[in-house]
Amino acid sequence: MATMSITDASRAGISALVTAAEEGKDTSLSRHGKVVAEIVSAREIAQLRRDRENLRDAALVMARFATDSGVRTDLDQAMEFFNLNRAELEAENAREADPENS
Repeated sequence: MATMSITDASRAGISALVTAAEEGKDTSLSRHGKVVAEIVSAREIAQLRRDRENLRDAALVMARFATDSGVRTDLDQAMEFFNLNRAELEAENAREADPENS
């Protein structure tokens, strides 16, 4: 990957930088010797975004696996915890589904 100062990149022109990116030649832009931005192709950015989503999903799976105690709660246990019962829940659902109550 080439590195150039922002001043040099400005002299080279945006068109040349974009063409290079389209050809797969990434360019790092530096200010005072420190890289502050990179010019990469849209294809590269799309792949990085897909990779980020995949890594996020993998991290979530790993966290769930690491913290899973194996204990499962069924709906009746959850409703009991929240002091609900099936009849109340069904009545509430029926009221919400009734178009006259909207």
